[in-house]
Amino acid sequence: MSTRICIIRHGETDWNQEGRIQGQIDISLNDTGKAQALAMAFNAAHHRFSAIYSSDLKRTMETARALAEREGHEVIPMEGLRERHYGIFQNVTKHEAGDLYPEAHALYINRDLNYNFETGESLLGFADRVMNTFDWLARHHQNELIAVATHAGVLDVIRRIATEKPLQEPRDFHIPNCALNWFHHDGKGWHLEAWDDHHYLANVILDSVE
Repeated sequence: MSTRICIIRHGETDWNQEGRIQGQIDISLNDTGKAQALAMAFNAAHHRFSAIYSSDLKRTMETARALAEREGHEVIPMEGLRERHYGIFQNVTKHEAGDLYPEAHALYINRDLNYNFETGESLLGFADRVMNTFDWLARHHQNELIAVATHAGVLDVIRRIATEKPLQEPRDFHIPNCALNWFHHDGKGWHLEAWDDHHYLANVILDSVE
C-alpha cells in the first residue's frame, strides 16, 4: 500500500508581504498569489490526481481551485488542513509580536512545544491535528495520487515527521508559496520524495511568513 501526496503551500497574500501572522484568519490571495497558483496549476495538472483537498481557508481554497479547474475536480475542504491557530499573535507582525508580547515571543522563537498563544494551539496539539489528518488521507487513498493545498505550518510538520526532525529544532528549510512538495506513505510511515519544486515560479515567487 502506498499513497502519494503533492502538498502545496497557498499563493501569496498581502499579509505575507507585510510579515503579518495570519494563522486561521481568512485572507484571500493577492495578485501575485493568483499568478503563482495559475503557474503551479499549469505545471502540476499533468500528474492526474485522484482527488484535490484543501484547507477550508480562502487562500488555500483559491490556490486549490486553480489546479482543480485544470484537473476537472471539485476541491474537497478539510478543517484539519488549516494553519496553526496563533491566538494572540494573529493579525500582528512578527516584529510587533516581539514588542507586544516579549515573553510569549521568546517561547514562539524557541518553538516551545506546549505554549498555545493563550487562545490558540500548542505546537504539540497542532502537530497531532496535522498528522491525524494526513494519516486519514493515506487510509482513504491507498495506491492513489492526491494533491493537498495547505499552509507553511502544516508543511513544516509533515516534513519533520517524514525526515525525523524534532518539532522543537529551528527550521532550516524554506517553504515558498505554491511550490510542489512530494511525499508518500508506505503503510508504515511518511517519507519525503522531493521538496520545493518551484522552477515555474521564477517570475512570480516570493518567500513569506506564515
